Amino acid sequence: MPSSRAPLWCGLAAAAVGAVLCVLGWYGVSGERFAERQLPYLASCTVPGAALIVAGAVLIGTAPAGRGPVRAAKERAGGPAAEPEEPPAPSSEAPPVRVPGGTLAHRPDCPLVAGRDDALPAGDSELAPCPVCEPWPR
Repeated sequence: MPSSRAPLWCGLAAAAVGAVLCVLGWYGVSGERFAERQLPYLASCTVPGAALIVAGAVLIGTAPAGRGPVRAAKERAGGPAAEPEEPPAPSSEAPPVRVPGGTLAHRPDCPLVAGRDDALPAGDSELAPCPVCEPWPR
C-alpha cells in the first residue's frame, strides 16, 4: 500500500511560504529607519514566517520514509532490509601475543596482529589487554 506523501508536501509548502514571509519582512524592515515603523513588518511577516518554517520542518521530519530502490530491492530479495552486522570479536584461546615494542597483548587471531610474522608470545610481560580482542577475561 503506498504511503501518503501529504505531510511531506504540506511541510515543503509551509517552509516555502515561511521563507517568502521572512524575506518580505526583512525587505520591509530594511526600508524603515525607525524601530516603531519596523515592528509591523516583524509582527506580520517575520515572526509568522519563522513559525511556518519550523512547522514545515516538523512536518517534513514526521513524513513517512520513502521506499528507495535499494530498500525495495532488499525487501523483495528476502525480507526487511537489515542493518550491517559488526564482525565478531576474535575468539582464539591460544596464548596472547605481542608485537615488538608494543604495549598491548593480543589474541593470535586479532585483526591487529593476524598475519604479522614479527608477533611474539606475550609471556609474563606487563601489557595492557587489546580493546579489540580482549585476550583476558575481565
